[in-house]
Amino acid sequence: MSAFSDLAAIAPQTLSAGYLARAVHGERITFAVVEIEPHTELAEHGHENEQLGMVIEGSVSFRVGDEQRTVAAGGMWRIPADTPHRVRGGDRGAVVVDVFTPTREEWKGLQAQEPAAPRWP
Repeated sequence: MSAFSDLAAIAPQTLSAGYLARAVHGERITFAVVEIEPHTELAEHGHENEQLGMVIEGSVSFRVGDEQRTVAAGGMWRIPADTPHRVRGGDRGAVVVDVFTPTREEWKGLQAQEPAAPRWP
């Protein structure tokens, strides 16, 4: 992969119904822009990866461990490794940026769709 890319050139992958990710994998980090449909829930889960994220557009309701919060554009989160969490898209859905370390190896095997115009920017 080139050192540079455009978001529209990255093939989207379905993470779960209503969750579409465009991910770039480095040697030790995964960076993803995720489009979330309104009111769709990503069930509670956990993973070995530490996760940082920020809402770019729209909003999500997040529960991380025992803490719950609605996060709007500009809001961020930090999820330690192996911490149970779940997320639900807000009324208009959302576009979020997620960063994971180590890389999300299981995402590399997800079926890629044809590149298409992203919801954002």
